[in-house]
Amino acid sequence: MIFTGTLVNGIAIAACAVLGTFIIKNIPERFNEIIMKAVALSVIFIGISGALENENIILLIISMVIGSIVGEAIDIDGKMTRLGKFAEKKLGFGEGNFSKAFVTSSILYCTGAMAIIGAMNSGIQLDHSTLFAKSIIDGVVAVIFAGTMGIGVAFSAIPTMIYEGFISFVAHFAGDFMSQEMIREVGAAGSLIIAAIGINFLEIKGMKTIKVANMIPAAFVPCVYYPIMGLFQ
Repeated sequence: MIFTGTLVNGIAIAACAVLGTFIIKNIPERFNEIIMKAVALSVIFIGISGALENENIILLIISMVIGSIVGEAIDIDGKMTRLGKFAEKKLGFGEGNFSKAFVTSSILYCTGAMAIIGAMNSGIQLDHSTLFAKSIIDGVVAVIFAGTMGIGVAFSAIPTMIYEGFISFVAHFAGDFMSQEMIREVGAAGSLIIAAIGINFLEIKGMKTIKVANMIPAAFVPCVYYPIMGLFQ
């Protein structure tokens, strides 16, 4: 089944987020702060490490610029924030961190190289090992995030499963047209977006929050670039 890895990943996120909400939600604020800073630095490292897999720096720059323009025009960040606030209101969680937790976690779980490559492997080869490994990592992060930001983290499992499931479905039927170069550059752009999440977590004084969600289209620019370049070769 091509969606096995996706389902396991979603269940791990939701279950661990619920666990984290009740286990570490009452720890002192000073511990919450240092935990989030530690997570921020870890996320930045993970993002940069993945981005260094890039072998076409010009394409990476083009992808980030064009993707960010498209995302800003669509206003993905605004739509995700409104969706989070809508869910917050409908589910009766009141005004809090639900929307921030939902948006931030959704971006983190969806844009990384493991999400993209893992979903592709599930679709093309029915190999779910990458998504199984991602589930363990995501589960640990979900416990920490939910303990500091709240139950909104659990609901990020929904867009994560939709996103990964869609990639697996498309890859299952279009895998033969996806080169290793394309997959590598998609992962590199996605990883750089993850680094931006970590920078936001640091909450650097005087620095405006990066609308990371608006950068998501950058991860898919290589999927357009390589077919176009192929026409001229």
